[in-house]
Amino acid sequence: MQDNLPFCFFNVYKPKGITSFDVIYKLRKILNIKKIGHSGTLDPMAEGVMQVAAGNATRLLEYLDSNKEYIAEIKFGCISTTLDIEGEITKYNDPVFSKDELNNTLKDFTGEIVQIPPVYSAIKVNGKKLYEIARKNPDTKIEIPERKVLIHNIKLISFENNIAKIKVSCSKGTYIRTLADDTAKKLGTRAYLISLIRTKAGKFNIEESIKIDNINLSCAIEPKNVLELDEYKLNENEYFCAKNGKMINCGISGNKTIMLTYMDKLVSIGNLSDNKIKIIKFFNR
Repeated sequence: MQDNLPFCFFNVYKPKGITSFDVIYKLRKILNIKKIGHSGTLDPMAEGVMQVAAGNATRLLEYLDSNKEYIAEIKFGCISTTLDIEGEITKYNDPVFSKDELNNTLKDFTGEIVQIPPVYSAIKVNGKKLYEIARKNPDTKIEIPERKVLIHNIKLISFENNIAKIKVSCSKGTYIRTLADDTAKKLGTRAYLISLIRTKAGKFNIEESIKIDNINLSCAIEPKNVLELDEYKLNENEYFCAKNGKMINCGISGNKTIMLTYMDKLVSIGNLSDNKIKIIKFFNR
């Protein structure tokens, strides 16, 4: 039964107002496929690109490029319990910084930085999701572990009436809500997200993303076209070696994870080391 499962990805546009789990639930019904997964959760208030895998392609999610790109609108001078527009919002102060000061502060957050994820997030502490703890006991103080993330680039698109629009290119696990509020703190105020759009995730971009109701099997993407791995093309003998889990002598130096293709389709993931390829995963296609 495993071999009969679909083997593909979908570039799905998640709308505002639903969870990433809701997207998967809808797609299971539309495509009549139970085995569907995604890479990178989007908050209900956020919209944009989701990397969705169907069938055995879910075994490839860990090999997707994890870098993301977002466009965010930030309101300065107020604080939100959730750091976004869905929380309880109160005025904090009247911001007094300039556009240039904001731009310079944003530059301070490029490179590797340390973040503390928001209380209202899906991060697990002691086996429980933070937002579940926060909703049940809002006054409970929770020790949230710090995490290192990488901000590749931040561009200030506009700033008017204490509302900034920025474009952020970053690593997996970056919280734009936290970035917005941390930026505000350095400027002597607080902030929350008005809107958030994920415009890119790895090789998936928003221009080619498809709304949930328009998704069908004709929208499927061949896995080899979305993985950020070097490709090794198998000949017929090597294909049968891979199929039987045997080591492949390839004569190529290097130490890395690669994708193996046969007849222009991805059939395996392997580890290249000392001129040999060890098969990690194989897919009958």
